[in-house]
Amino acid sequence: MKRNPRPQNVEIVGHPLGTVNKVCRTEATLTRAASYYGRIVPSRLVPCVIKATGSLVNQLTRSRVFSVPSVEGSVMSLPKPGGNRDLRLDLFRGLALWLIFLDHIPSNIVNWLTIRNYGFSDATEIFVFISGYTAAFVYGRAMREQGTLVAGARILKRAWQVYVAHIFLFAIYTAEISYVAHSFENPLYHEEMGIFDFLQQPDITLAQAMLLKFKPANMDVLPLYIVLLAGFPPLLWLLLRAPAVALGASVLLYVLTLYFGWNIPAYPNGTWVFNPFAWQMLFVFGAWCALGGAKQLSAVILSPITAAVAVGYLAFALFIVLTWYMPPLNALVPQWLEDWMYPIDKTNLDVLRFLHFLSLAVLTVRLVPSDWPLLQSRWLFPAVVCGQHSLEIFCLGVFLSFAAHFAMVEINQGVGMQIAMSLLGIAIMVATAALISWYKGIEGRSPRSRPGPPGATLVGGGV
Repeated sequence: MKRNPRPQNVEIVGHPLGTVNKVCRTEATLTRAASYYGRIVPSRLVPCVIKATGSLVNQLTRSRVFSVPSVEGSVMSLPKPGGNRDLRLDLFRGLALWLIFLDHIPSNIVNWLTIRNYGFSDATEIFVFISGYTAAFVYGRAMREQGTLVAGARILKRAWQVYVAHIFLFAIYTAEISYVAHSFENPLYHEEMGIFDFLQQPDITLAQAMLLKFKPANMDVLPLYIVLLAGFPPLLWLLLRAPAVALGASVLLYVLTLYFGWNIPAYPNGTWVFNPFAWQMLFVFGAWCALGGAKQLSAVILSPITAAVAVGYLAFALFIVLTWYMPPLNALVPQWLEDWMYPIDKTNLDVLRFLHFLSLAVLTVRLVPSDWPLLQSRWLFPAVVCGQHSLEIFCLGVFLSFAAHFAMVEINQGVGMQIAMSLLGIAIMVATAALISWYKGIEGRSPRSRPGPPGATLVGGGV
């Protein structure tokens, strides 16, 4: 009889949260780097002490290659300051945050609307790609204007900010789970959310959490982003001078990781859910696209042949996913294809997942131009404003997803309750993002008020 394999890390609605939902379904992208560092600080405003001590290093490390053409030549150029912010980045990052929130609620009929049920990739890929894209054009411009030392310091500062947010979220999240488990006399929450070891050995586990080795369920994405940012300064330096070498080195690391099984150990056992040695390739690819790589590929991206291949691959992925939920369809899949394809590994960013994301990206670029009027409309404002404050909204989404889960378990698990909790959670996320945007607006720090590089679009130019 033909076996019916099920790929790794596929989350099926209705399974216990502890068995499948520990794989955080985010994503992808998480960053407010463009919001924090959208403006270049003039050198005369840099404190004199820093300027005096860093001037020699900056002169030695400052890029000298920006005047070389980026498309015809072999050196990547940076977009110049000015132009309008590409709201597509905010839109899809905001949508990814909503999808992550919905995917984190188990036994929820609404999360059948998320992309993970219709293909190989999910919101995590969107998040990581946009994070790399945004980090590159923000800090790349800083590296050109202020030098490698200052830009590297700003990247590490951002990594530290995300680390602090992660630790703060860890404290609030574990307190929320412990309070609910105690109040409702349901210790299963401890195991479902992966904090049982923390309650047994809080001293050891807390230290492991600060080392990013212990992570409760749904908290695997921020550690990945922290590690990627921490290693970004030298990578960005290389991307600005030899982009092909940087991208090739990233692909080589990915291949070696798959071959040798490299990963970072987790506590109390196992390895990281999102292997940074593998997921770095998507992050680097996003950075490469932001610095001109997408512009070089624009002819391929906009080709009808590419679009046809993308549609065909998405149809293939949809059919394979349907076999997971409709076993009779599995008889149509050849045994050799099953043996080659499975498991579709999320931990190590399976090639099938990467290709699925690329197919979605190709069609998105074609269907959603940067000057699409709806990007400025009130209809897309909720998603756009969430994307502009992604770090805060991601942390809030993790908190709200567990709140929705325990409300459904303890009060009502009906379809009406599932829909209500999903819509209420998204509404709270939008209201919080709007409040943050309003507050920053009165302080003159609104993301919409900052100009973005004209070339910082999803295809690196005016598409």
